[in-house]
Amino acid sequence: MLDKRLASGNHRPVRILGRGSRRKGGAFVNEHDPRKGSGGRPVSIAAVARRAGVSIATVSRVMNGVENKATLETAARVNAAVAALGYRPQSVGRALRQRESRIVGVLAANLGNPAMAAAAASIELALRDAGFVMALCDTHEDPAIQDEYLAEMEAQLARGIVLLVAVPSPRLDQLRTAGRPLVFVNRRDPGDEASPFVGIDDHAAGFAVARHWLARPAPGPFGMLHASLSFSAGQRRAAGFVAGLLAGGVPETEILRGTGSGKSHLAIGYEGMGTLLAAPVVPRRILCLSDLIAYGAYRRLTEAGLSVPGDVALFGFDDNPLNAWIAPWLSAVKIPYAGFGPVVVEALAALLDKGQAKAAFLPHELVIRTG
Repeated sequence: MLDKRLASGNHRPVRILGRGSRRKGGAFVNEHDPRKGSGGRPVSIAAVARRAGVSIATVSRVMNGVENKATLETAARVNAAVAALGYRPQSVGRALRQRESRIVGVLAANLGNPAMAAAAASIELALRDAGFVMALCDTHEDPAIQDEYLAEMEAQLARGIVLLVAVPSPRLDQLRTAGRPLVFVNRRDPGDEASPFVGIDDHAAGFAVARHWLARPAPGPFGMLHASLSFSAGQRRAAGFVAGLLAGGVPETEILRGTGSGKSHLAIGYEGMGTLLAAPVVPRRILCLSDLIAYGAYRRLTEAGLSVPGDVALFGFDDNPLNAWIAPWLSAVKIPYAGFGPVVVEALAALLDKGQAKAAFLPHELVIRTG
């Protein structure tokens, strides 16, 4: 668990390159001034870490007198490197790092989605408990806006960045390549699925919905409503649902699909449901890949004079906090957003401590409110 020491200046700060600056390899030794690197710039803490063969966090701890976290031999190597390179931490810069490094950026794709808001609230609580301050931004699932906020997090010396449903973007590629601490939540890194991830096993959840419905009397016919399937969460949920039905003997040609244009899941559900209603056989049970898609589908069904779940049963994804109050007709895959925060902070801690973090899968649950 990440404790408050990680939010202080006694831990490795995020290495941010200012606009127009460049960092070269080596120790930046200047023959005229041992404290300066190439171009007359001060020797960096990273150069000390390289010379001593330790992490930046270890150098920071030794320089700040927290030597109980390092062996005597390690502390001696750090001090020797400091002396050899003439490294002198500037008090103003150190104070700035200690102040600003408490910031963790959280970039969410759509804070109008109650599920995403619930996840952000959980992350904020866990970050605050760990001594950090959350900077929350809504990217509207737009690459340009996402890049704008990523640049701002760099400018603010954010300690790390949590992306709550990320989209591909140039600056994200740059930060990933530079080794910035990035944690991806609910949707895997669109540029590298091996990046640190916190979420559920979406394929297993989709499969579980199919098995649940196949076990019911007169289960089919089946349908699915979805937004773009270009990203990991939607892809895996859809694939798991189809795999479960195929395993139960349902031909894939009999699984009807509907979608819609734009980014609004409410509108996509409404438009996609219209497509399914126009089919020769209307599906009896329909998986919606988000609760908001299910809300849109529900409105279209009621406008057509059909009852939910009497005529058509819907199954959502998220089980956002509003469902129990306004959608008693909707069964859903419950994603434990309230538990995301501590796991996200643990992943961030692993990145700051070790430079790497594994994917963390939280358990999902089928919340059955209707057939």
